[in-house]
Amino acid sequence: MARVVVDVMPKPEILDPQGQAVANALPRLGFDGVTSVRQGKHFELEVADDVDDAALAKIAETFLANPVIEDWVVTRIDA
Repeated sequence: MARVVVDVMPKPEILDPQGQAVANALPRLGFDGVTSVRQGKHFELEVADDVDDAALAKIAETFLANPVIEDWVVTRIDA
């Protein structure tokens, strides 16, 4: 089995209201110095060793991310 991580983030030109809410709350909670927050999604998959990178990219593009508004990165993690 292989471990794969897929990180999905809003594209830079897409408004991120959840990230803005976090960024606005941090100073009120005593955390200064954070100027920007972008909130995304993090997926960890365990896949058979024979699942290739093309299949993983297709999973990310068609199921885990909305390619119109999100970018994604697929990373294999060494066990």
